[in-house]
Amino acid sequence: MNSFTFTQATAVADAVQANAAHDDAAYIGGGTNLIDLMKENVARPTHLIGLKKLGLDAIENLPDGGLRLGALATNADTAWHPEVEKRYPLLNQAILAGASPQLRNMATDGGNLMQRTRCYYFYDLATPCNKREPGSGCSAIGGYNRVCGILGTSDQCIATHPSDMCVALAALDTTVRVSGPNGERTIKFEDFHRLPGDQPERDNTLEPGELITGLDLPAKGFEKNFSYLKLRDRTSYAFALVSVAAALELDGDTIKDARLALGGVAHKPWRDKEAEAMLVGQPATADTFRRVAAKVLAPAKGYGANTFKIELAKRAIVRALKQATEMNQLVDTDAFQNSNP
Repeated sequence: MNSFTFTQATAVADAVQANAAHDDAAYIGGGTNLIDLMKENVARPTHLIGLKKLGLDAIENLPDGGLRLGALATNADTAWHPEVEKRYPLLNQAILAGASPQLRNMATDGGNLMQRTRCYYFYDLATPCNKREPGSGCSAIGGYNRVCGILGTSDQCIATHPSDMCVALAALDTTVRVSGPNGERTIKFEDFHRLPGDQPERDNTLEPGELITGLDLPAKGFEKNFSYLKLRDRTSYAFALVSVAAALELDGDTIKDARLALGGVAHKPWRDKEAEAMLVGQPATADTFRRVAAKVLAPAKGYGANTFKIELAKRAIVRALKQATEMNQLVDTDAFQNSNP
């Protein structure tokens, strides 16, 4: 048993102050990932700051037509909120594709962004891992890397970000609101998570002591043509091998606007704006979607056991875009179902 102390914060400023006052402190909301990490000795904070009484659980409309998700709103409450179901069904689908009902009842929206990788070697203290112990090496590169990344990897780390919710948030151009020792600021979602580079231990761009307080969704939710497709080994309680959040604005059969983000393939939700631009003005056809898929995966690199993900991701992009066009919603499918986009 690792000993730690605990503070129950009742205001954001108090939480930030408590974090600054303790070495190796950590914030805890639902605890669905942090507690696991502590049980496995991957994380060993000496002080925990409870956030449940901060009152950051509201979901409310914004003056500009957007929607603010409180950082402590649970994934379940968010997915089933009337405004999310009506205006941001892509987000609703992505949340419900993740974890289990029990976990979604506990996990918070802010905590979802803070999840750490599920790479086997990150959790195995007997093996080198640059994310867990910088400079020790990456066991996944030459090891069993079936769940690992194929885009944006480095010679230091090929881990992936595990979230489903974050893939939809990336596609929707979400803004992250944070508070810390230097006050409040906002971070574009595309800038929140990092690629591993030579600092794989850093998952995101938060400064020390900063705390997520909310997520702002823009007014445009692509509620008419969207799809979240998650490919995994089994149809429940499994992380994505590849996932795709696709959203289209159509004028007849012509694409006016498009969003495309991938999960399960990189250290962060992977969004290719150049590929999105390739869709605009084009007919919503399988040929168009194949060209875009080829562009997105052009820089992909396999590491042996995960090389199959490159072709799987291409097919997933085509299928998700077709589903968004046709609104034939299949939230989940078996990763190895015989299909030909």
